[in-house]
Amino acid sequence: MLLRPTRPRVAGSALTRKHFLLLYAAMLVAAAGNTALQSVMPAIGREIGISDFWVTVSYTWSAVLWVALAPFWARKSDRHGRKKLTLMGVGGFIVSMTLCGLVLLCGLNGILAGGLTFAAFAVSRGLYGSLGCATPSATQAYLASKTRRSARVEALSALSSSFGLGTIVGPALAPLFVLPLVGLAGPLFAFAAIAIAVFTAIFVGLPDDSRPRQGRRAGHGAAMSYPSLASSPTGASVIASTAPRMKRLKWNDPRIRNWILAGVAAGHAQAATLACLGFFVIDRLSLAPHGSEQSIAIVMMSGAAATLAAQWGIIPRLRLGPKALIFWGSLIAAAGLIVTMLATGLYALVLGFGLASLGFGFTRPGFTAGASLAVPLAEQGGVAGVITAANGISYVAAPGVGMLLYGLDPHWPFAVGAALLMALALWARRTLD
Repeated sequence: MLLRPTRPRVAGSALTRKHFLLLYAAMLVAAAGNTALQSVMPAIGREIGISDFWVTVSYTWSAVLWVALAPFWARKSDRHGRKKLTLMGVGGFIVSMTLCGLVLLCGLNGILAGGLTFAAFAVSRGLYGSLGCATPSATQAYLASKTRRSARVEALSALSSSFGLGTIVGPALAPLFVLPLVGLAGPLFAFAAIAIAVFTAIFVGLPDDSRPRQGRRAGHGAAMSYPSLASSPTGASVIASTAPRMKRLKWNDPRIRNWILAGVAAGHAQAATLACLGFFVIDRLSLAPHGSEQSIAIVMMSGAAATLAAQWGIIPRLRLGPKALIFWGSLIAAAGLIVTMLATGLYALVLGFGLASLGFGFTRPGFTAGASLAVPLAEQGGVAGVITAANGISYVAAPGVGMLLYGLDPHWPFAVGAALLMALALWARRTLD
């Protein structure tokens, strides 16, 4: 009698490694495609001749939709098949990126006027914000339903790391896809094609979980922040996915209010300056729009790498408490923004933005841990939901405010952001427990 070979499985899970990689790929392609878009949009806006402010608003609109609808899809992931919602999220990404690519290609070739181009782009991008936010909660729920409770935190943390990796992969690959026929719109078509391959692999290779006997009620998903350099993983969604359902916790609960305010303040400083970064690189280095995407990508990659280094390497070794993380992170980020503001060359921009991102890599886990430690175990799911909302709320107004300041003076977003962070450091030292 021949024994069938066993497939390698994820520790503590009924999932094979192949199935885990399919879930991981769904998250990775969304994060990489989104940050790739952020690295080329300043150049596209300048090439078409649209105001920097409207360029930023046109693609941060999808972030607003993501923040609003992510909790809705997280709840739906418990009631519908998780595979179906995963495919819906990836499918929304594919349709959105393809339509955005076509619209921008028409604008770059003069077929559409600039204003019409970015209006159509904003509508097309809204599809991603509306549907793409289903992917994180659905993939988390699928993994949780197939994994023992004792192993869920480790498995979900590994899955969530795809967002952080995507913030490096996206900018790194984007310049490679700026090709002769499609130009600056090339990265959008390229990541849409990659997502089609991922969609097909999930459709064919991931087992259907829509039948009750397969344990649909064994785990639930959680909303995750918009995939961007300014919303790196902090573990809040992992907490929400593993904690039991409880009554919703309010952000102004006295136990967590100061921690949430600290996170929102740091998040606004980061989101506002990130919105201006690509334009600042073009202006400071006196670059032509076409070709500037390479320099923008290098600076963005330095920030993503510094953030991940802080959260995956430095913080576990230093073992700083939440208050210390916010205090030192705010000061480091403020110093980085000042260096960025004063930079006159590419290497100085890389150093400054990398230093700022290192600081932000401290503040986000700092306020997350502080809020989590302020409530008992039974309320961890509720506080994780508040943390996720706080991570996303920065996208509602901060990018637009940052670009308005940039229009007045390119130095102002970084100066104001640094001032806000230094004030946060002083406030945290006196107020946070």
